[in-house]
Amino acid sequence: MLSLSVAIITLNESRIIEKTILSVKSVASEVIVLDSGSTDGTINLAKNLGAKCYHQDWLGFSQQKNMCIDKTSGDLVLSLDADEIMSNELVEEIKVLLSQPIESLADGYKIARLLFIDDKPLKFGGFYPDYQLRLFKRGLGKFNDRLVHESIKINGHIKFLKNPLNHYAYTSLNDFKENHEKYAVLAAEYNKEKFYAKFKKPQYYHYFLFYIDYFIHPIWTLFFRFIIRLGFLDGVYGLQANLIYSDYVRKKILYFIQACKLIES
Repeated sequence: MLSLSVAIITLNESRIIEKTILSVKSVASEVIVLDSGSTDGTINLAKNLGAKCYHQDWLGFSQQKNMCIDKTSGDLVLSLDADEIMSNELVEEIKVLLSQPIESLADGYKIARLLFIDDKPLKFGGFYPDYQLRLFKRGLGKFNDRLVHESIKINGHIKFLKNPLNHYAYTSLNDFKENHEKYAVLAAEYNKEKFYAKFKKPQYYHYFLFYIDYFIHPIWTLFFRFIIRLGFLDGVYGLQANLIYSDYVRKKILYFIQACKLIES
């Protein structure tokens, strides 16, 4: 039987950390929690459930998650966000993998995520299946260096699992909106760094393209996600979520333009 390590980074996750750890208890050989300074009892809750807990001042999402992964010892590693709860079906699917010889497994596995906002699942509009590479052979997977929306990269064979993670990321639509405001700022900063790494400075035609993107991209995003990707099937809640997401797209372009102008002024 192969061993599985679960790696979780935390900061004030007492709302949900017990449910997250309990969802993996029957399949995990160890749960590693790397905390960056919780003050709400997160660590005590995790320790009471048998997690191995460590402290690391905040380094950024990618570095923090990679440091957590480095502390694992299992044959396979499952990297979870603190608000991601394993479905029973996913646990059973992973148990089957652990019963097989490691040579017969893929190097990594992508897992679908079902997003919940205020305990309401969003099954359409591009919010699902939102496949993420989270399960991999130890030593093969690392998060890329991004300020936001970091992901695991593996040079190897990747397969898809059938059953989802339940992602309880936001307690309300307002929480969803506030977090995407933060994501827009981080995405703009990341895009600015990428742009200036390629171009020494924006030219007039760059700004023309930026503003075209600013006016068209959010509208297209809303149409594509709500109509083509069937977001309307999630009802009024789906419409509200897609409006917020489209506004996030608008803001990350706007903040990027403003950052470029600030540098050039």
